[in-house]
Amino acid sequence: MKFGVSLWLWTSPVTNKTIEEFAPKIAEMGFDTIEVPLEDPGALDCSAARKVIEENGLSVTCCAAMGPGRDLVHPDTSVQSQTIDYLRKAIESAAEMGSDVLPGPIYAEVGRLWSMTSEERKIHNDLLAAQLSKVSEFANEFGVTICIEALNRFETSFLNLTSQVKEIVELVNEPSCKIGIDLFHAGIEEKNLAGAIRLAGEDLVHLQVAENDRGTPGSGQFRWNEVAEALKDIGYNRHVVIETFSPGNELLAKAAAIWRPLAESPDQLATDGLQFLRKLLK
Repeated sequence: MKFGVSLWLWTSPVTNKTIEEFAPKIAEMGFDTIEVPLEDPGALDCSAARKVIEENGLSVTCCAAMGPGRDLVHPDTSVQSQTIDYLRKAIESAAEMGSDVLPGPIYAEVGRLWSMTSEERKIHNDLLAAQLSKVSEFANEFGVTICIEALNRFETSFLNLTSQVKEIVELVNEPSCKIGIDLFHAGIEEKNLAGAIRLAGEDLVHLQVAENDRGTPGSGQFRWNEVAEALKDIGYNRHVVIETFSPGNELLAKAAAIWRPLAESPDQLATDGLQFLRKLLK
């Protein structure tokens, strides 16, 4: 198992300069992995970023950023097309940087909310599965697995539960389309975190973590021992990445409703979270 942290904890947007600044710091903290959000893949020199990451002894995961205008089930087909273009570029960038995964809410723009009847939901599911099939075929060529992540009800009205994501993954039925779980979102929507992990089973390929308040893992209400047992039961042995934000990251703090410090500092959150996770999942 490898323990990582997202650069979003400190800053956005992520640039080559960001990676050069934080890779040594993240390595010194004791992490195995740096997670690089791909907000604008074309703005990154991925081969240079990979060199810096490898020089610091880190592995890398990349995640998708489904901001405005990125939506595979948008009623405007031009938005759908530009989203597929973005995902293809993100997959290419992830592979070039050395990441074999691209997790994220790879279905709709974060923050877009709309009501659906059961019939309309089926139509959206079928459309999403068709779109993800195309993206997955492309991802397979680059050795990248896209990991679909459910979000909480305040950030999407589409996929909120692991069971909903699993349904999509089964519809797509491609080896490069699997499940990612973010425990913060799951902590709002799931009846039981361990149950969600066991439901994902062998399809769980990426795990992002934070506490129930999106703060330091181990500092709040989550039943972490049950999470650890569930991960052991399914044989999970991949990346466990701390993903949260700080008020100083103004762009993402507003989007994620981070209105107060979640720890003494982002550095403290990272180091305390890593210590807790290593002890929990040793």
